[in-house]
Amino acid sequence: MKKQSECTPADGWRERFARDGFLSPVRILDEAEALAHRRRMERAERSFGDLHYQGKVYTILRSPMELATHPRVLEVVNALIGPNVLLWNGTYIVKAPHSPAHVSWHQDLAYWGLDGDDQVSMWIALSPANASSGGMRMVPGSHRFGRRRHAFTSDRSNVLYQGQTVEDVDDSNAVFCELLPGEASFHHGWTLHASLPNDSSDRRIGFNAQYVATHMRQTRHDRDTAVLVSGVDTYGHFGRDMPATGDLEPEAIARQRELDRQVRESMGVTAP
Repeated sequence: MKKQSECTPADGWRERFARDGFLSPVRILDEAEALAHRRRMERAERSFGDLHYQGKVYTILRSPMELATHPRVLEVVNALIGPNVLLWNGTYIVKAPHSPAHVSWHQDLAYWGLDGDDQVSMWIALSPANASSGGMRMVPGSHRFGRRRHAFTSDRSNVLYQGQTVEDVDDSNAVFCELLPGEASFHHGWTLHASLPNDSSDRRIGFNAQYVATHMRQTRHDRDTAVLVSGVDTYGHFGRDMPATGDLEPEAIARQRELDRQVRESMGVTAP
């Protein structure tokens, strides 16, 4: 399995992204800063409960919004999809130690309900994401071939909502996106990616933020929301999320529960 060297602006972010469909790794925070964000998340878990896959978590906690709008993150996002950008979703993705949880080969845009592909996902590690902890793998150039057929499975160990899987993927050229705490990867919504179980003794914790150009639309319903993080929005295709001004405020939690349900509806599933 190949591993990437660190991506810097000199590498030509836009050109490399157009060629490979992802950038990895990009240093965003130092390890002490990443640890501080991890501690804030774990402190919130003690009050809120499980934060894994909670949609639009930046509406109930300040740390996710700080990560999603970090100047270095937005520098990369602007280089990839332009100056006018909405943060469409943000969620923690957590794999417990020695867990069978995995992510099958899939493409994000196949199930998000969006009308185009001027989009990028950022995944920042708050703990080591490596071979033993179940870090991500990407197939370079797979985004250039558009949507692949996905099968829906009942595998309960699959982290994805519906176990969606692209079968018969040739992963002989797959790249392992190993990330140290504070490093991030950025990938296109048509890029095939997956991850294996966490066989390490530590939690694998990442924060995943999804950005779209302001002209994008939601096709599954008319209630989708986002928050402007760069430039201007002259389209108004999305309602406006309210970023958290404190942590776990009761009114924000009530709003987030409905937003999480809408995120799942956008992805073609019904919240439990």
